[in-house]
Amino acid sequence: MPTESIQTAINTGLKGFTIEKLGSAILVFIVCYIVAKILIKVISKVVNKLPFDRTLTGFINATIKLLIYFVIAIMVSDALGIDPTSLIAILSVVGLAVSLAVQGSLSNVANGLVILVAKPFSVGDFVEIDGVSGTVQEISLNYTKIVTADNKVVYIPNSDISDGKIVNYTAESVRRVDITVTAAYETPVENVRKALKEAVLDIPEFHKEPSPIVYTVNYGESSIAYSVRAWTDTENYWNSYYALMENIAVKFEKYDVEMTYNHIKVHMVDDK
Repeated sequence: MPTESIQTAINTGLKGFTIEKLGSAILVFIVCYIVAKILIKVISKVVNKLPFDRTLTGFINATIKLLIYFVIAIMVSDALGIDPTSLIAILSVVGLAVSLAVQGSLSNVANGLVILVAKPFSVGDFVEIDGVSGTVQEISLNYTKIVTADNKVVYIPNSDISDGKIVNYTAESVRRVDITVTAAYETPVENVRKALKEAVLDIPEFHKEPSPIVYTVNYGESSIAYSVRAWTDTENYWNSYYALMENIAVKFEKYDVEMTYNHIKVHMVDDK
């Protein structure tokens, strides 16, 4: 049992303790504490200059601080005449008990560190994670906070993120807009191509290079499907997309392109 192990470690460690050693232990603690404060301050300055996320640098600083204080505890216990191995044994048992109790949280923290180091996305990126699309607002050690397009706030555990698929829409500076439309068989193909090309070229947000592409993708039962692809800056993606959708309708009207839709023709039969 953990309680029995801790009690045994305490009894073993206190065998060498004497009141006379208390004064020297206090002196050791004061000196170590002053040195630790200076050391932590210097290390923090170095760590904060590293090209890491603030959450990661905060975790590194906290871990270093914990290790330094642990070393101080060992040195003070040794000055008191307490066997340091007993202290280590106590902390090991307590650490094991805590880790078993917060297994899920530790998994999230571990995956949070992986995300912060690997950087599949950063704060401000527009991503799709676990079926949720939105802008990353915060990356903590336990979860990632995403704000959707309709202003909903979603918290996703980091363990779910590492186990799932991540789509980062803003990782690159440019994106391609893909739109597929249909036109009637009676409409000349050249008219459709002219309409779609003009629809793209009229919108200044689209890049001239690489040039927009228009091609035939499918022959349906009552229509031909055409696809237009054009590149734009990532920040202008949605504005360019909606502008192109509207302009296609304008150009189709200009070139007499008949857009198809599902409809039913009813033929009346005269029984007479």
